[in-house]
Amino acid sequence: MATKNRKILVTCALPYANGPIHLGHMLEHIQADIWVRFQRLRGNTVHFVCADDAHGTAIMLKAQELAITPEQLIADVQASHEKDFAGFDISFDNYHSTHSPENKVLSSQLYLTLRDNGYITKKVVSRLYDPEKEMFLADRFVKGTCPKCKAEDQYGDNCDACGATYSPIEMINPKSVVSDATPIMKDTENLFFDAPQFQEMLVKWTKSGALQSEVANKLSEWFESGLKAWDITRDAPYFGFEIPDAPGKFFYVWMDAPIGYMGSFKNLCDKTDNLNFDDYWKKDSTAELHHFIGKDIINFHGLFWPAMLEGAGFRKPTGVHVHGYVNVNGEKMSKSKGTFIKASTYLENLDPECLRYYYAAKLTSRVTDLDLNLEDFTQRVNSDVVNKLVNLASRTAGFIAKKYEGQLSDNVAEPELYQQFIDAGESIAVLFEKREFARAIREIMALADIANKYIDDKAPWSLAKVEGKALEVQEICSMGINLFRVLMTYLKPVMPKLTARSEEFLAETLDWQVIQTPLAGHKINKFKALFQRIDVKKVAAMVEASKDSIEADKAAKEATAVAELEASKSELDKEPLQPEIDFDTFSKIDLRVVLIAKAEHVPKANKLLKLTLDLGGETRTVFAGIKAAYNPEDLQGKLTVMVANLKPRQMKFGLSEGMVLAAGPGGKEIHILNPDDGAKPGQRIM
Repeated sequence: MATKNRKILVTCALPYANGPIHLGHMLEHIQADIWVRFQRLRGNTVHFVCADDAHGTAIMLKAQELAITPEQLIADVQASHEKDFAGFDISFDNYHSTHSPENKVLSSQLYLTLRDNGYITKKVVSRLYDPEKEMFLADRFVKGTCPKCKAEDQYGDNCDACGATYSPIEMINPKSVVSDATPIMKDTENLFFDAPQFQEMLVKWTKSGALQSEVANKLSEWFESGLKAWDITRDAPYFGFEIPDAPGKFFYVWMDAPIGYMGSFKNLCDKTDNLNFDDYWKKDSTAELHHFIGKDIINFHGLFWPAMLEGAGFRKPTGVHVHGYVNVNGEKMSKSKGTFIKASTYLENLDPECLRYYYAAKLTSRVTDLDLNLEDFTQRVNSDVVNKLVNLASRTAGFIAKKYEGQLSDNVAEPELYQQFIDAGESIAVLFEKREFARAIREIMALADIANKYIDDKAPWSLAKVEGKALEVQEICSMGINLFRVLMTYLKPVMPKLTARSEEFLAETLDWQVIQTPLAGHKINKFKALFQRIDVKKVAAMVEASKDSIEADKAAKEATAVAELEASKSELDKEPLQPEIDFDTFSKIDLRVVLIAKAEHVPKANKLLKLTLDLGGETRTVFAGIKAAYNPEDLQGKLTVMVANLKPRQMKFGLSEGMVLAAGPGGKEIHILNPDDGAKPGQRIM
């Protein structure tokens, strides 16, 4: 892949300014930073920006709890975020805030342009309202008793105990999280972005290659039911930007948050000579725009954001690169187990380059969760980085320093082997470009194995004892150092600090072009320890330190939970509560015992299994979202319950002729219903 002088703007999703950075955040920022550093290493012009997402009700409430202003809260949090990112060598050119003059101007500009172009509408909506605090409440600002299982202290949109979803007005004894008052329903006139006008454009754009195929397929579900107008308004009191032509109304955080990408870049342009904002954001820009985000916010970046940009006359993203979540030891991060690990806690115990390497060794271009297995993490880093990579330099540098005064040989002992390493660089570059970091690491480590085998086979430590072999020993060891030099260049985007120490040892700056020629007759510096093996005791100490933080965090648990949920940006305006039905209507639901005659994977479907169900002489096909919880072979021959008179639905993968019943919070924790022993296929339950 030939180097081109591409102009690229890269962003990460904006961390919410109400809590610390943890190792889940770091996956995204490390992934983006590796890609950015690779592009720079290849000679491309890259600007890498981010910012804190600083608006919303959660920020306002957190500041009240701490008895400080929202401005002081977001300033303090931003300082800690920047410190953590710097600790992991995230090479931002600019880190800003959505609560900035640049973002306020740009948010107003986009809104007014959308309004003038006919993409803003008004509508009266009914919202939950706290009569004591005199403020509207999001569903997650309401708690009460679950109407399904009667579990107490549940949030207003779903139950953590039984997994049921509901409207907050269905709850038993609902209370405002803010004041403990009983919320009421109140009408308000809100402003809406008319997203349906952009559906045709979005259908084409989502299939243009800007998104991973699985993301594009997921977003296509929105088009099946038709896009709906998007509420961009929040009522006072609210910490954010007031809408220019609507006093007392504020931009919903997801209106101005993505505009924060533009605001941070504008701030960078204003501080940098010869960097023009329009060159990267105008509609006909030839520069590239790449967003790195998590899978929880694809609807905003894949639908609303490009539609807003299109409607306001700006360019759309070149690529939106989506990653999965981080699990630790195969499970969700847990404070009780010490696996909810803050970035700062990690940095107090371990080298950030270890995590950078491990994440790179497991990251692909797919939207899959990554498991940080702490035992594997320790073994992988020690085996690859210490035993294979650094050992290659340490076992050869001693001979060069002691016997040849740091001077490499004038001749390249194995030019064909060296060329093999150089030729591998093109496939490695393609893998970095495509964000297939795990495959790139495998290729690099395969080369490291070849290099170490070369040294093992030549055994310079034995030759050094043979008279007349001095030149050959010098050439073998020089060859080993040259191969180490190539490997470190390929790893430079992943491990910048290790590379910097290696560059000091090699007495040169490594890049993709300089390694095309091997070092000959070159004087290197004295070898010093380049990297420390991971000590399992330090890993244990990190876990224990994470457990110790539980009590300190307990007092702020309520506000933190609210903040994290708002930060997830998954809140969309709910459809109005459906009318109540009487028992006669409910009794029309035909629940039948069925035998799962066949269960199959659905190609290219992330969550679905295809079930062939036997109702006692009649078969039905049902697509069920239970793939994470069951292997198909484990389901065949089991009895379950289905809604037999549900109207068939044409899905992308085929016609679904009913619904099987299941319960649980989702993912792996979901269970299909099992009838009592003696039940027979076709038997009606009610």
